[in-house]
Amino acid sequence: METIKNYLETMFASLPNTAEVRKAKAELLQMMEDKYNELISEGQSENTAVGTVISEFGNLDELAEDLGLSKEVEETRTKESEVPRRLITQDDAMAYLSNNTKKSLFRAIGVMCCIIAVAWTIMLSSINPIGGVCLMFATIAAGVGFIIYSNFVDAEWKFMNTELCRVDMATAAAVKERKRSFEPVRALCVTIGVVLCIICWVPNLFSGNIHVYAPALMFFLIGFGVLLMVYASNVYGGFERLLQLNDIDTVSGTYDMTGKAPVKYINKAAETIVAIYWPVVTCIYLIVSFLTFHWELTWIIWPIAAVLRTVVVINCRADEE
Repeated sequence: METIKNYLETMFASLPNTAEVRKAKAELLQMMEDKYNELISEGQSENTAVGTVISEFGNLDELAEDLGLSKEVEETRTKESEVPRRLITQDDAMAYLSNNTKKSLFRAIGVMCCIIAVAWTIMLSSINPIGGVCLMFATIAAGVGFIIYSNFVDAEWKFMNTELCRVDMATAAAVKERKRSFEPVRALCVTIGVVLCIICWVPNLFSGNIHVYAPALMFFLIGFGVLLMVYASNVYGGFERLLQLNDIDTVSGTYDMTGKAPVKYINKAAETIVAIYWPVVTCIYLIVSFLTFHWELTWIIWPIAAVLRTVVVINCRADEE
C-alpha cells in the first residue's frame, strides 16, 4: 500500500496545491485503496494487486476529466514542457549534503579566524608588537582564504543557483530524516555559541596574569562561539535549500513540511527580512555589547528579539486563502 501512496504522490507532484487538487487526490487514493483491498480479498498477492491498481488508476491524463482536473493537468503539462525542472536524485541530494557540510566548516573557520585575528596584537603588544601585527594579518589572510575556498568546494552544485530543480517525495523524506538527526547538533551548537558570546567578558573580572590576556581571550571565545553558530546555520541551510527546490505552489512544494501548508510572504523583501532577522540581531547584540561593555545587561536583547520576531513574521506572512 505504501507503494501506491508513493506512486500517487509522484502523479500529483507537479499539480497546483489547491483545494480542488487535494480533494481529487484524496478521492483517487480512496479508489486505489478500495481496489487494492478488493484484489487482496480475492487472494491475489500484494505485488500483483499493486501492479493492477497502478495500471488501472496510474494515468492521470486519462483520469483528469473524471476527477475534474482537466484544466490543471493541461496547464501543468504545458508548463513542464516550456520550463522543465532538473531532477535531484536521492544520491545527488546525499552528495550535496556531504559537500555542504565541508563547505560550512571551511566558512565557519574562516569567519572565526577573522574575529580572533586582533587577539594576537593584544597578547603580543608588550612583547613583540610587530609580530602581533604580522600574526593578525596572517590570520585574517587565512580566514579569507578559508571563506574563498568554501565557495569553490560546491562548484559542481552551482547549477542549483541558475537552474530550476526538483526533488521527489522519497528524496525529500530522506533529507528530512537527515535534518531531524541534525536538529540536536544544531541546538547544541547554537546554544553553546550564544552562551560563549554572552560570557566572553567574564575573563575581564579576573586579576593577575589572566587580566593581561583577558581581552584576547574574549575574542577567542566570541570567535569559537560564532564558528559554532555559522557552522550549524550553514549545514541546516543545506537541508532547507534541498527541501525548497520544488515549486512552492505545487503539491510537491509541501514536501518540506509535515502536514503544514508552505509559508508564503507578502513579497520578496518580507521573505528576506525574515531570513536575515537573527544574523542582524546577533550583530546588534555584539555592537551594543562592545560599545557599552555592559554584557551583564545586553543579554536582554535575545528574549526581546524572540518576541519581536513573532510580530515580524505575522506582519510579513501573506494571508492564507
